[in-house]
Amino acid sequence: MRIATTIFLTDRSVTPVHLARSLEERGFAGLYLPEHTHIPVARDTAAPMGGDLPEMYGRTLDPFVALGQAAAVTSRLGLGTGITLVAQHDPIGLAKQVATLDHLSGGRFTLGVGYGWNVEEAADHGVEWHTRRDLVRDKMALMRALWAPEPTAYVGQYASVQASAAWPKPAQPPRELGPGQPLHGPRTLLGGAAGPKLFAAVADHADGWLPIGGGGLTESLPVLRRVWEAAGRDPKSLQVVPYAVRPTPGKLAHYAELGIEEVVLQLPSAEESEVLRTLDDYAQYL
Repeated sequence: MRIATTIFLTDRSVTPVHLARSLEERGFAGLYLPEHTHIPVARDTAAPMGGDLPEMYGRTLDPFVALGQAAAVTSRLGLGTGITLVAQHDPIGLAKQVATLDHLSGGRFTLGVGYGWNVEEAADHGVEWHTRRDLVRDKMALMRALWAPEPTAYVGQYASVQASAAWPKPAQPPRELGPGQPLHGPRTLLGGAAGPKLFAAVADHADGWLPIGGGGLTESLPVLRRVWEAAGRDPKSLQVVPYAVRPTPGKLAHYAELGIEEVVLQLPSAEESEVLRTLDDYAQYL
C-alpha cells in the first residue's frame, strides 16, 4: 500500500520545499494539498468537522504554487490536490495550471476534485450553490477538451470552449472511460460523502473516489463498484484512496483487505519540527 500525506500548508507551517524533501527522503508516496481561496468572516455555513473553524482554513497556501515548489525539489514524490474547488475556477486557466504541473513533474499529479462545503466562499466566486455539481461536470469536460491531443470544442450549459491550441498537454496517457472513449488528463479523484449523486459522477468522469476520513468503506465500496461496472467502466481500473486518515495498524490492514492500494494520512498544520516528528511516527506504516 502506498502511503501519502496531506497537510494544510500555511504561512506559519513547514514550507513546501522542506516537507517535500522530507517526504521523499523517508519514502512516502505523495503529498496532497487542500484549497480555500478565502474564508468569509460572516459565515452561516457550519464547519464540516463541527465547532469553530480552525484558523488554518483561512491561511491555506495556494496548492498549485506550493506543489510547483514541491515538484522542483523532488523526482519521485506524487503530487495532488485534496481537493481543488473546480466550481470556483475559470476552467480554461485551471486546465493550463493542471497540465503545466503534470508536464513539469513528469506525470506525477493527481487532480482531487470536490464540490465544496462553504456556501459563502463559493458565492464570492459567483457560484450558485444548487447547480455546483453540474457546473463542476461541465468545467471538467471543458478541461478534458483542452487536454485532448487534437483541438476539441466543448459546449455545455455552464461552460464552453472553442476548438483550441492548448499546450502543454498533461504527461499522463489517456485511460479508457468506455469503449472507444479516452479519458484525457491526469488521474482524477472525486472527493465527498458516499451517495448516489457522487458515485454516479465518479463513474461518469473520474478515475476514482477520494473518501474523506475513510469511514464506512465496507458498506460503500460494493455500492460504488456496482455503479462503476453498470456505467461500463473496467472493474480493475477503479481507484479508491482514503483521504485525511488518522492511521492505526488495524485501520490500514482493513483497507488492504478491501483492496485499497493508496491511503493519504493527515499531518498537523504545524512548524517543521512537529511535522517531522509525525512523519517519523508514520514511518512505521511504510
